[in-house]
Amino acid sequence: MAEVRTYPFIRHFRAEPTAEVLRYKRGQLVAEGPGLAFWFAPVSAQVAEVPLDDQELPFLFHARSADFQQLTVQGVITYRFVEPRRTAERIDFTVDLRTGRWTEAPLEQITGQLTQLAQQFVIDELVRMDLRTILADGVAPVRDRIAAGLAGDDALAGLGIRIVAVRVAEIAPAADVEKALQQPTREAIQQGADEAVFARRAQAVDKERAISENELANRIELARRAEHLVTQEGANERRRAEEEAAARAITAEATDRDERMVTRRKVEAVDEMEAVRLRVEDERAEIQARMGAQILTALALRELAGQFGHIDHLTITPELVTPLLNRLGEPKEG
Repeated sequence: MAEVRTYPFIRHFRAEPTAEVLRYKRGQLVAEGPGLAFWFAPVSAQVAEVPLDDQELPFLFHARSADFQQLTVQGVITYRFVEPRRTAERIDFTVDLRTGRWTEAPLEQITGQLTQLAQQFVIDELVRMDLRTILADGVAPVRDRIAAGLAGDDALAGLGIRIVAVRVAEIAPAADVEKALQQPTREAIQQGADEAVFARRAQAVDKERAISENELANRIELARRAEHLVTQEGANERRRAEEEAAARAITAEATDRDERMVTRRKVEAVDEMEAVRLRVEDERAEIQARMGAQILTALALRELAGQFGHIDHLTITPELVTPLLNRLGEPKEG
């Protein structure tokens, strides 16, 4: 807003650069331009100030679709005063020269008119379509309809107003209707989620079954290998026992052969000794046969004396010697 300073008998007016100032003196326009600053006498001066910056008008409309469903349209209209003199001629933008504020509420008057026009365009657009079509098309048709309607309105053009932009943020049905519309999609999503859960569980079951089958196959393979190992160990033990038995048999056979050989040698040695002894006896007998009785008696007595040890006194009677001599003197049988 403008700044007004009061001095004795005179005042000073200074506007912002974003405002168009129209200065009147005694009803005549004497100066016009953005951001003017001047001295004036309050008794003969009038000033109008029209903003030049963009003005934003938020709106919230309620409309009804072709299938009698309530809708809420929310958005913002941006507009600008492009012909301030024409605007000041149609709308009262007079400034209070003591406070620098508007004496009326010109922006509220303009925004009310813009809101009514925009709402009428929204109603005309939505009443021709059913709810699903409106929600499916989105905000673009409504936004374009508002922008085109406001830009082509002669009343706004006569006010020197230009529509800069129209933005529609949301077109929403009633809460219960929106929930009902969302329910099939939610059910479909939930069904898809359930199917995904079921598929994941089925896949988990398949994997668990595959793991169990794999473990069972491993156990079977381990059992088969254990059986093969036991069989192989048994065969090895049998082979080892057979080889040990064969080795013991060979050892026993060799031992028996050695013992038989030793026995045979002993027998042969005994036979040789017996043969030698017999030969000696034969030779002795033959020698004795060739000896006379006296020699044999002497030899017998010597041998007898060797067997009795030392004898100090020996008495021999004829009764003792006669039988011995008779036996030695008997001829031997051929």
